[in-house]
Amino acid sequence: MTETIEFETILFDKDPIDKFATIIINRPDKLNAMNKTVVREIDKAVALGVADPDINALIITGAGRAFSAGYDLQGADYDVDIEFWHDDMSENAQSLLNIWKAPIPVIAAVNGYALAGALELVMSCDLAIAADNAKFGEPEVRHNSGPPSLFMPWLLATRDVRWLMYTGDVIDAEEALRMHLINRIVPADQLKEKSENLARKLARMPVPAIKFAKSSINNQQLAAGLMPSFEFNVHSIAALHVSTKGREWMANLGKMSLKEYLEVRDAPFKGLD
Repeated sequence: MTETIEFETILFDKDPIDKFATIIINRPDKLNAMNKTVVREIDKAVALGVADPDINALIITGAGRAFSAGYDLQGADYDVDIEFWHDDMSENAQSLLNIWKAPIPVIAAVNGYALAGALELVMSCDLAIAADNAKFGEPEVRHNSGPPSLFMPWLLATRDVRWLMYTGDVIDAEEALRMHLINRIVPADQLKEKSENLARKLARMPVPAIKFAKSSINNQQLAAGLMPSFEFNVHSIAALHVSTKGREWMANLGKMSLKEYLEVRDAPFKGLD
């Protein structure tokens, strides 16, 4: 049987045969929306995987019908200052960077929606396999927000980055493959098998080989300025959130149900695709 370590919002399952583990975001009733507990538990699980000599690879996926709908918008007080947003986004960005720099390979297995912060989570992983029903996007631009990290320009052509980050459009798996957001598309009922097969392959590789290859690839991005771009983005989006329009949208979260909020947000864009 698979060994399971208990968390509050995620599952951490070690494979009984090969040296890999699967991190499962386990809030299916909320489409796996990521609150601070989820962010911190994923970060802890990644650290556990890195520290465990019996884990050579990780998979991150979601329980139920979504990878994740993104950061949880409900239940928080958004009448806050720029220092709050800077600290909040810095923590989120750092947790994603910890995946990016982990010395073992991390695979995103994307089932259903991967939106906003969840798309950032996918992009922080080394490789991504998507079910044929997967959907991707950065819709938060439509409510005057933006991602805490800036992996997209390091993965996609600038034209595609601008399209996703300017329009908030949600794209399907085929378009995500064309844009190089993902590596492979598989039938939804084969996602678990195919992602685990990839993890088995990576887990059986000589560990130093992937470790040093990843270090060299990451160093190329660091040399090209990845960290300054991340730092600028945190400052920029924190300021965006406390702009007049940003405060208006954040105040609406306290007045509306999430369903109503999203309907109001997306209403101006219906019929424009």
